[in-house]
Amino acid sequence: MLQFIAPPMPHYIVSGEDIYSIGGKHANRSNIGVFDLIVVTRGGLFLEEGSMALPVPAGSYALLRPDRVHRTAMPCSEETHFYWLHFQTLGRWFEAEEKPLPPSLLETEPYARIEYFSFYLQRSGKLRMPSLVFDAFRHLLQLGTEPSPLALYKQQQLFHEILLHLQEEDETRGDRPYERVAEKAAVYLRRHYKEPLSYQRLAEELHFHQNHIALCMKKTFGCTPLGYVTRYRVEMAKRLLIHTDDPIGRIAEETGFGSFPYFVRCFTKHVGVQPRAFRMEHRV
Repeated sequence: MLQFIAPPMPHYIVSGEDIYSIGGKHANRSNIGVFDLIVVTRGGLFLEEGSMALPVPAGSYALLRPDRVHRTAMPCSEETHFYWLHFQTLGRWFEAEEKPLPPSLLETEPYARIEYFSFYLQRSGKLRMPSLVFDAFRHLLQLGTEPSPLALYKQQQLFHEILLHLQEEDETRGDRPYERVAEKAAVYLRRHYKEPLSYQRLAEELHFHQNHIALCMKKTFGCTPLGYVTRYRVEMAKRLLIHTDDPIGRIAEETGFGSFPYFVRCFTKHVGVQPRAFRMEHRV
């Protein structure tokens, strides 16, 4: 899968459609500089990217990287119609085997002024509801005949809806089981971060043994439930230190740390400075 860090969001460039007769071939290209999203409505394409085969039957899609060689593995065996879309991003992106710890929890700046997030797109896949994507492409092409700032803006919105739909298609097919357990645990921990962490209560809530939950979170987020909730508490404490005048002892209680010394110790470990120094640095 490809992982995109946003903002900024990927931006739409241009789209179109093509029909290949039997024996037709997609053009061989190298390092075209843009991502190429291909959606086949009927027939089928047989593509390769480097050494990776990317067959695209009817009702499926393929996402080609901007920095690789793309070629046709074999010609079309039947008349083939497909939509194509070029896009690019100014943000970071890379190939990912698994979904790592969310960037907001890996923030290196002392205070995250912008909330970053990741989204993931599989390199290829079968569309569960292809008519929705086909309609979106038809609408994109129609907007392309209306050269106006409003039409361009609508194209960007529609493009982002397509990306969201592709990501939701993948989630519908189901992530790895351990990811689902880890994400459920993360939701629970964020909701109850002000309360003392109870592994037994977490296990009862998720209906899994606490050791299994810990292993799932370690594999998905790179930390245990305690490590996850501690980082989240620190992020909440940062916001309170900057945006309120609450005493630091009260902030320690409100963010679930329990004791003032433990809060100072955890905060300093994760942020690099003590809470009071952090507040002074980021308050005018």
